[in-house]
Amino acid sequence: MAFLKQGKTGGWPTEHTEDTDNSETKSRGELSVDCRAGVGCVVGLKTKRAIKKPLRAALSRWISHGASSIHGRGVTARVLIPAGTRVVEYTGERITKAEADRREKLRLARGRRGGDDCVYIFELNARHDLDGRTRRNVARLINHSCAPNCRAETIRGRIWIIARREIPPGEELTFDYGFALKEWRLHPCRCGSPKCAGYIVSGWQRWRLRRLVREARALEKRTAIN
Repeated sequence: MAFLKQGKTGGWPTEHTEDTDNSETKSRGELSVDCRAGVGCVVGLKTKRAIKKPLRAALSRWISHGASSIHGRGVTARVLIPAGTRVVEYTGERITKAEADRREKLRLARGRRGGDDCVYIFELNARHDLDGRTRRNVARLINHSCAPNCRAETIRGRIWIIARREIPPGEELTFDYGFALKEWRLHPCRCGSPKCAGYIVSGWQRWRLRRLVREARALEKRTAIN
């Protein structure tokens, strides 16, 4: 929510700088989702090895935030962002799994009351998660897309939003939230991409989602006729 998120959002960006890192390797992450019984979903990253690129200084110079054409508030490119750029770090509070479960229950309760039900918790490792629900974490405003221009990667225990391709000024930043298929009805997608599956699920499960949607619509038609 990110991000992963669905619901109301808001916040302010902060200036963030990093020193150049010239080491040769990094851990690169793929999204996974841990849907725990009774508490919902926690987004995770599976690490793998890849070539490391130098960090760029003054990361906040790449982006601005404001109203989104997709949903609520979003993040857009302030200048041309080259492919492979670490655009912004997804920051937050490092918490235990037990605390993540407790906060997920609170999030679901807020949603039932009509409040902010955004998903901001990333799975870091077997013991800890990262809760990005903080005004300082501008990356939490990045919306989902079924055809994203960014990806989330974990590098030495830190989560970065990386440009998948060159992003021109004014284009909204997006990445795949990777939500679990079993809760597809809870997360409608508004990305507007020609590849949009209608609901937010991880890319590799969208063919299953399309089949489920067809079956659900067929059942609704049969029910209406009867």
